[in-house]
Order: sequence, then structure tokens, then C-alpha cells
Amino acid sequence: MNETEILEHLQGFLTPRRKDLFKKVLAERTNHFTVVAQDVYQLHNTSAVVRSCDVFGIQNIHIIEEKIPRRIDKEIAMGAQKWVDINRYTSTQDCVKKLRENGYRIVATSPHEGAELLDDFDIHKPAALFFGTEKDGLSNEILSEADSLLKIPMVGFTESLNISVSAAIILHSLTARLKRSKIEWQFSEEEKTKIRLSWTKKTIKNSEEIIERFLNQ
Repeated sequence: MNETEILEHLQGFLTPRRKDLFKKVLAERTNHFTVVAQDVYQLHNTSAVVRSCDVFGIQNIHIIEEKIPRRIDKEIAMGAQKWVDINRYTSTQDCVKKLRENGYRIVATSPHEGAELLDDFDIHKPAALFFGTEKDGLSNEILSEADSLLKIPMVGFTESLNISVSAAIILHSLTARLKRSKIEWQFSEEEKTKIRLSWTKKTIKNSEEIIERFLNQ
């Protein structure tokens, strides 16, 4: 029994409105860009970034917890943790290695001199956007590994923004440009099936029991 058949069976337990919503949201989802949060101290900031990923159609977020293990604050994420895939790491190198293997450029967000301005950023190649701690920013390890640095243009006395604000600004800008482009940024039908199945399982109570009965009939 393949995933498509299981999904079709489970879809019978969803309302038409929920099924249509899944299709509508999936049509706007992408893995062309992904987000990485490195040892973010304030719990609500990581949770807010997860929420921004959901809002702007980023399916995967990677959380490095090398120094500061955290949990996702469900109230602040407002359910977004159900719809965004959260990948956790205890090693920065493991995270970077996996992202490179998956074809991503390592892009460090940094307000420092020499960083590329947001409007000038090349969106054609898949990119992993790294965000660091509130106080110290990204580690030297990430900065040295980065293929490029990216910054939001600022004209005030303040040199940096809160991580959740920075992530929202950058994701809004890059995804808007991506969707106006001719880049193939959407998921394949096979990928959509996997995600819809995951979302459907999370939506239906006792979904695993329902699947087991379906497979054994």
C-alpha cells in the first residue's frame, strides 16, 4: 500500500474546507529557501521564527542547540509547529554538512560591513539563511563557513534587529521575489503527497490506528 492510497483513505475523515486549505497552502510552500536558528537564547524568538516560516511558506526550519537546548513555545508559534518541519541539531557542523549535501548555500545574516544587501541577494540558488543569538549574533564557525553574508539595509542609529523581526523581513522579501520569478520553487507532486499525509495525520485523532485498520482490511 503506497502513501497516496493511505492519504486518500485518511482524506475521507477531513472536511472539504480542510482538504482545500491543505492544497492551497501547499501550492505556496517551498524548500528553495530554508531557515537556521543557532543557539537563540530567548525561547519566544525561536517560536516566532517558526511562525514566520509558516506564514511565508518555508517548509523546513533547522534549530541548532549546541549550547542552549530549547523547546518550541506553542502559544507563540500558534500551531505553526504542526505545519513546519523542525529539524534539530546538537552540532553546528552536522547542520552545515547536511544542508550542503542537500544543495544549499550557507548564508549568514549579519549587519556587518561587507555583507550583501537584501535587495541585491541572488535568489536563483537554494539558500539556507542562518540567524544567530540576540546578543552575539552568529558564531565565528558559521561566519567562516558561510558562502555569503546578508544584511537588511538600516538607516538609523541601531545596528541590528531582533532575530524574529529580521527573519520576517528577509523571508517576506525573498519569497515575494521568488514567486515573481521563473524559478521552479514549488514542491513536486510526490513531495506534496508526503507533506499532505503528514499534515493529515496530525489533524486526525488516532490516525495511526485508522491507518493500521486500513492496512489490515
